[in-house]
Amino acid sequence: MRVELDGEWVTAVPGQTVAGLLLARGRVSWRTTRAGGAPRGVFCGIGVCHDCLVVVNGVPDVRACQRLLADGDRVRCQDGAELPS
Repeated sequence: MRVELDGEWVTAVPGQTVAGLLLARGRVSWRTTRAGGAPRGVFCGIGVCHDCLVVVNGVPDVRACQRLLADGDRVRCQDGAELPS
């Protein structure tokens, strides 16, 4: 399947999470915090810590470790607090 990742179309495996795709592509951080802009990525991996937030199809604050990818998804890194588009 094909998904858009930060403006680039890439191949993903069916059943793969957003975090799985990002980690497979060598990305260990993909969000910055509201205060201070500190980098964040997967911390707990089970959806509790909310450190792995990304924007999927215009919806911010999606937990990358919990969201399964679907063909055609548009994923981008999240900078601080964002409003839905």
